[in-house]
Amino acid sequence: MAAAGSTLLSLAVAALAVSLLVSASEARHPTATPATPPPLPVLPIPSSSQLKWQRREVIMFFHFGMNTFTDSEWGTGTEDPSLFRPAALNATQWMDAARAAGASLVILVAKHHDGFCLWPSAYTAHSVRASPWRAGRGDVVAEFVNAARARGLDAGLYLSPWDRHDQRYGQEVAYNEYYEAQLHELLTGYGSVSEIWFDGAKGKNATNMTYHFQEWFQTVKQLQRSINIFSDDGPDVRWVGDEKGYAGTTCWSAVNRSAITIGEAGIEKYLNEGDPRGRDWVPPECDVSIRTGWFWHANETAKPLAQLLEIYYNSVGRNCVLLLNAPPNTTGLVEDADVARLREFGRAVEAIFGTDLAAGSVARASSERGGPGGGFEARNVLDGREDTYWAPTEEDGCRNGYWIELRRPAEAAGRPFEFNVVRIQEHVALGQRVERHAVYVDGAPVANGTTVGHKRLHRLPRPVAGRKVRVWITARRGPPLLSAVGLHHDPFVAAGAM
Repeated sequence: MAAAGSTLLSLAVAALAVSLLVSASEARHPTATPATPPPLPVLPIPSSSQLKWQRREVIMFFHFGMNTFTDSEWGTGTEDPSLFRPAALNATQWMDAARAAGASLVILVAKHHDGFCLWPSAYTAHSVRASPWRAGRGDVVAEFVNAARARGLDAGLYLSPWDRHDQRYGQEVAYNEYYEAQLHELLTGYGSVSEIWFDGAKGKNATNMTYHFQEWFQTVKQLQRSINIFSDDGPDVRWVGDEKGYAGTTCWSAVNRSAITIGEAGIEKYLNEGDPRGRDWVPPECDVSIRTGWFWHANETAKPLAQLLEIYYNSVGRNCVLLLNAPPNTTGLVEDADVARLREFGRAVEAIFGTDLAAGSVARASSERGGPGGGFEARNVLDGREDTYWAPTEEDGCRNGYWIELRRPAEAAGRPFEFNVVRIQEHVALGQRVERHAVYVDGAPVANGTTVGHKRLHRLPRPVAGRKVRVWITARRGPPLLSAVGLHHDPFVAAGAM
């Protein structure tokens, strides 16, 4: 019996020791609630460089070249290089104009259809080297990119495929070799380029020419991996289908690239609206000039602020990036009046969107993926971050549809702030999902639409002051993921400026 008692005592001591070891281990490594994984993407999805581009929202174009000095839009290619003599060219002044408009990327027309090159290309005599500017030793491209970087802006370039000067144009192999050589010059001689522009513009009676776009695109990606390529067909950014700066009221980032031929007529509506069944993520860019023409003309003036804001709502506010052109004049400067208009525009956008009247609201939703603490709560739409978002449970939408609601705080006087702009943003890193949505204020409908994408702006016909704002997602491709819902006051509407 004594031996048995000793054995039992030993077992008890051992059990206690194990228990203490487990407790100590748990203290060092407490049991954590497993994190809820994010939902699967809805394909296609953007690349990191496409996401960065989309978040720019406003970028700038500078059309400057031989046409500036001949008062034309499309040159003939026979112009004398001695005409190019900008006495006061200052690319830093251009950058200050771009920054005033709120741009983070600037694109220069390095060569337009007349074939005159704004850099001293080794492959043609028709360039700034043959002009009197800077005694033939100038390089507009170099001054442009250096000024951009000095002002904290990224640089892009446009190289026109249609060349009305070069004698090789029309000879398929010879001209494509020439064009490729100039791509090499621009993409190896001037540092990082964030966007390169190709288009299919060509006159009705132009010499027949087959462009080797696919070879060009692959060359570009070989030389600069993170660059975004713009054309009708992308592959990274597509034309919106017009030069008014307006995207479609329905605007998908996806298209089927196989359905697009660069420069072909009749594809404008497809480019303008995109394709909900598209397999390729190629978001649209809205190009428009602040003046009537793309190049500077003495008899033209900048569009009024009201028109520029209308363009902003119909481009940035419809899932696009706005590419706004400001043409320098014959002295090589952006007109003072144009700079003032760009500054007025930038300040107006900041005045409207710099304050979010939804701040301080309480957010709730039809459901939250993973529940409280799951990382996908409704409150994420108010935190101002691109990487957080509200995600509902999939079952919720199958039963009732999806909604998210903001309960707004009251002013000290007891009335909520008035707003006349509703901003909705999707977490497009995991795909574009919203097909149709509606906005209610205190139970009354105030706005509705189809796609959302990176950003959808609803400008209401009159200010409202409700306390409860609800966004219903009435049709979607998978559970919606919203990164932001904001409320703003546009004083330019209230003042009758539009």
